[in-house]
Amino acid sequence: MAEVVGAYFTSHVPSIGGAIHRGAQDDPYWKPFFDGFPRVHEWLAEMKPDVAVTFSNDHGLNFFLDKMPTFAVGAAEEYHNADEGWGLPVYTSMKGHPALSWHVIEQLVADEFDPVTCQEMLVDHALSIPFELAWPGADQWPVRVVPIGINTVQHPLPSARRCLALGRSVHRALQSWQGAERIVIIGTGGLSHQLDGERAGFMNREYDTFCMDKLAAEPDALTRDSIHEIVRQAGTQGVEVLNWIAARGALGPSAREIHRNYHIPISNTAGATMLLEPA
Repeated sequence: MAEVVGAYFTSHVPSIGGAIHRGAQDDPYWKPFFDGFPRVHEWLAEMKPDVAVTFSNDHGLNFFLDKMPTFAVGAAEEYHNADEGWGLPVYTSMKGHPALSWHVIEQLVADEFDPVTCQEMLVDHALSIPFELAWPGADQWPVRVVPIGINTVQHPLPSARRCLALGRSVHRALQSWQGAERIVIIGTGGLSHQLDGERAGFMNREYDTFCMDKLAAEPDALTRDSIHEIVRQAGTQGVEVLNWIAARGALGPSAREIHRNYHIPISNTAGATMLLEPA
């Protein structure tokens, strides 16, 4: 039987990739953020996952405002990274796990979700940067990928409750999968930040702390606010916390926190990293 070994959560703002590319990890501005990753590296080396089920949002490589699915699941043999215009290197392609992807898709449909199924999908900084943070300098990524995309860009957005339910449906799929894989769940984005409009530069340490405090033991507490209230508290782009909420649902009913790191700011973003394990 497959085993879900735990979950890894982190921010994915493009400037992190720029800092890595410049070798700026020890610069005073960036060091408090990167100091959160030695524990992540140790944990991944110990857990040795060989599949990652990921929750993130697309930034225009696959979908634009004229066609924006609420949920999308990749079912490809391979996922290529592409140049998004941020001046970042193009990262190594990710190997897919189509059989597991289709198993997840079938469970989602059985649970009355209607995902867009993507037999071709590009990978943007929402996955490439978290992977580079987790496995720095890897020639090949050590995990195969089942990528799940959530609309955090164009309203109407899915509710936090719906995203948690999506993750729990994915967990049911992983429980019934007959393979022997060791699976890590990955949720990326956030935490609080707003990059445009009258509140550009907005961050909310109090709300971020609430989210991190509740994520392991009480994830339903994160679903009590409406999507508009989450945007108010977390910022326009901080609504990417939906990815974290869905990923927490995929981890299973009980979890314990084993690591967290939080630092403000990284490129007008509240940078955060967490590790959870099944309890």
